[in-house]
Amino acid sequence: MHPLVGNMSELKDQEIHSKISDLTKKYYMTRNPDVQWQIAGVLDDLRLELRTRTARQMQETLKNGNKNLDSLIKLS
Repeated sequence: MHPLVGNMSELKDQEIHSKISDLTKKYYMTRNPDVQWQIAGVLDDLRLELRTRTARQMQETLKNGNKNLDSLIKLS
């Protein structure tokens, strides 16, 4: 994790998407490779957080989805 990034688990998904968009614009605005490297590190952390959240949600959906599907299927 990048040392300047706080606890991302407290952020909402929309806030993370907004930060990714903002940092991507700043990444392409600068020509300084050191600054780009720092921004890329933060972007990687934010994208990893989103992937982790998505995977967790998918896992929960699959667990709960199987229960919901059982009630839809009627055997006679």
